[in-house]
Amino acid sequence: MKKWLLLFVVSLLGVGTLSACSNNSEEASGSSEDTLTIWSFTDELEEPIEVFKEVHDVEVELTIIPIEDYPTRLKPVLESGTEAPDVFTGELAFIKEWVEQDYWEDLSQEPYNVEDIEDDFVDYVFDLGRDSEGTVKALSWQTTPGGIYYRRSIAEKVLGTDDPEEIGERMSTMDGMFEVGEELKSAGYRLFPDEGAVRWFSQGQDPQPWVNENDELIMTDGRMNHFDYAKELREKDMTAFAPEWSPAWFEAMDGPVSYNAGWDEVDEKETKAEDEVEVFGYALPTWGLHSVLKTNVEETAGDWAVTNGPNSYFSGGTWLGIYKDSDKKDLAWEFVKMMTHDKEFLTDWAMETGDVLSYLPVTEEIKSEFSEDFLDGQNNYTFFLEEAKSIDSNIVTRYDQQIDTMFGNAVGEYVEGTKTKEEAIDEFYNLVQNAYPQIKVPNQ
Repeated sequence: MKKWLLLFVVSLLGVGTLSACSNNSEEASGSSEDTLTIWSFTDELEEPIEVFKEVHDVEVELTIIPIEDYPTRLKPVLESGTEAPDVFTGELAFIKEWVEQDYWEDLSQEPYNVEDIEDDFVDYVFDLGRDSEGTVKALSWQTTPGGIYYRRSIAEKVLGTDDPEEIGERMSTMDGMFEVGEELKSAGYRLFPDEGAVRWFSQGQDPQPWVNENDELIMTDGRMNHFDYAKELREKDMTAFAPEWSPAWFEAMDGPVSYNAGWDEVDEKETKAEDEVEVFGYALPTWGLHSVLKTNVEETAGDWAVTNGPNSYFSGGTWLGIYKDSDKKDLAWEFVKMMTHDKEFLTDWAMETGDVLSYLPVTEEIKSEFSEDFLDGQNNYTFFLEEAKSIDSNIVTRYDQQIDTMFGNAVGEYVEGTKTKEEAIDEFYNLVQNAYPQIKVPNQ
C-alpha cells in the first residue's frame, strides 16, 4: 500500500471513523463480508479501492473493461440486472447518453441530496452529471481542462525564456502560435508531434455543441478553420509527422525521434541523427500529465511546463454513480462519497497523485502551495483551475464521440491531399446524416 493510502487509513483509525464506517456498511449490506462490485474503463480506482476496503472492512471487486468495449459490455448487464455492478463509471465521451438512461440511481433524492453540495464542485463537472430533467445521476472528483505541455530547455534555447506566462502570452492567438512554430522550425525543432493538436484551438475559437436543440449540425467558423490550420501545419512542416498515439508520438516525449516515422515501431538502431527531430509541445488535458507524459518519459522528466494555447479546452473525465437496482446502495454511496467529496481522502489523493480535483473545499486549501516536480516545480493546479472556469458543459452532446471521429477523418483526408476541402466537408456531412438521419446538416 502506498504511503498516502496508509496515512489516510491510520488517520481514520485515530478518530474512530473506521468503526463507524464498518457498522454502517454492515447495516446496509447485512454483512461485512459482502462484496461491492465496481465496473470501470480505467484503473484509476484501484488504489482508492484499497483505502475503501481497509476503512469499511469489505471486499471490493473491480472489473476493468477497455473503453472501446465498455459501453457494449456494460449496457446488457444494466438492462437485465444480471451480475450488474453496484457502482459503475462513465466517461465524457458518453456521459450525456448515459445520464438519460435509467441505469444510475437518482442522487438528487433522499438520502443522497447532492443538490446541497452543488456549489462545492466546479460548475461544468457537476452539470455534466445531470440529465435533461435536472436530476443528478453521477458525480466526478476531477476536472480535465487542457493546455500545452512544452519542453523548458527547448523554449529557453529558441524563445529565450521557459516561463509559462511568457510562453502562454506568445501562444495566446493562432497567429502567435504559428509564429512560435516558425521559430522552432528554423532552429531544427517542431511545434507539435502531429497536426491533431491544433484541433483543440481551432474548434475552440467559438465553442458550440455539434448538434443544437433543433437537431441541426453546427459547423462553426472555428471548425471550418480547422481544415486550414491543420493543412498549414503540414505544408509549413511544423510537426514531426508522428501520428497521435503512435510509437513515434510517445517516443518524441523523451527526446529526438525519427522524422515522419508514421505508425511504424520505433527502431533506434536504424535511426540516424540527421533524420531526427525534437518536439516542443503536446496539447493534453490534466490527466495527460500523469497517464501519458509521466509514463513515457525518463530523460526529460523535470524539463516540462504547461501553459495556455489560443483558447481553453477540456477532454475526458470520469463520472461515477450507483446502479439503480443495486442491493448495496448504502455501501455504494459510501464509495461514491469517498471518491467525490471526502475532504481528507481527496486531499491526500491530490497531493500524492497530482490529479486536479473538482471538489472546491479541497482545491481552495491546496492550490496555492501545490508544486509539480515533473514540471520543474510549477504550480499547475492554479493554471488548470483557472482554465476550468471557461468550460461550458452545454457544448457536450451525446453525438460527440462519433461526430468528432468523422470530422477528424475528414480533416485528415484534406491534409493528406486525397480530397479537396469541399469534398471532405461534403463527405463529412453525408457520414453524419447516414449515422443520424434526424440531424439536419448545412445546405440540406
